[in-house]
Amino acid sequence: MNHLQIVQRFLVTVSLVLGISVAQAQTFPDRPISLIVPNPPGGLVDTSARLLSEPLSRVIGQPVIVDNKPGASGNTAYQYVAKAKPDGYTLLISYSGYHVGNPALMDKLPWDPIKDFSPIALLTVSTNVIAVHPSVPVNNLKEFIAYAKANPGKLNYASQGNGSVSHIGTEIFKQSTGVDMVHVPYKGSGPAVQDVLAGQVQVFITTPPSVMQHVQSGKLKGLAVTGKSRHPGMPNVPTTAEAGLPGFQLESWVALYAPAGTPAPVVAKLTESVKKSLALPEVKERSDAAGVELRYLTPTAMDALLKKELPYWNKAIKSANITLD
Repeated sequence: MNHLQIVQRFLVTVSLVLGISVAQAQTFPDRPISLIVPNPPGGLVDTSARLLSEPLSRVIGQPVIVDNKPGASGNTAYQYVAKAKPDGYTLLISYSGYHVGNPALMDKLPWDPIKDFSPIALLTVSTNVIAVHPSVPVNNLKEFIAYAKANPGKLNYASQGNGSVSHIGTEIFKQSTGVDMVHVPYKGSGPAVQDVLAGQVQVFITTPPSVMQHVQSGKLKGLAVTGKSRHPGMPNVPTTAEAGLPGFQLESWVALYAPAGTPAPVVAKLTESVKKSLALPEVKERSDAAGVELRYLTPTAMDALLKKELPYWNKAIKSANITLD
């Protein structure tokens, strides 16, 4: 076979592959799509999945099913999607705490944050709120820091699990303020909130969907939100900067990913469908009520965000000496 024949055969192969990809995109989807969630029901990640599922189903013309697969600090869901057939029917609702945190926390991660997944879109972002049980005798963040310093090891803080944003963020908070609190990890926001409400754990730095209604009702004290501006659902809760701790900010994100190798036309169709879904007025109303900020990003922009945050969180985790032991 001469050089010309090799080139011709290569071009034919490429044409066939492109033809198959275009055909897949034209017929996609022709059956239900599953959104694999690495967390149990409740909290930012599950809320984001459910905000998307119903409008995406209407836009794309097939049922979109939320499938919670918690466990192993998110690895159960991530590994499941990484090994799924790359056809657009099994998608990952990715949580920043797992996607950028686990690579720094685990030496033998069973998935690669970049190589195993194709970004579809950023869905939501959320600030965090520093919430405490009313039994803690403080009324603001400065008083809380002073109380925690005067009572080292007396306060317990909840997290959504080892390596979650709530875990990493609280450890950074401890380093920033010099307080000493005991970590109590949970399997998601739901069980953590229950124990904080019961007073068994006194502190929870988490996303607003988990605790907003309890701060509004007075069952928990909201001391500060960790973003640049106040949260619309908790307008009386100051930012950390307003509360005297300007150097501490913490934001979580949720994004949609497909397994690596998913045909580009399928990814493009999913991306456009997600964009249309998030732009619907009723989705904005629901997200506002849930305390979640919709923030769409394209696959290219999402890829850039991930590559920027991976080294940032690696440095933060190592400097705070966070491990999963």
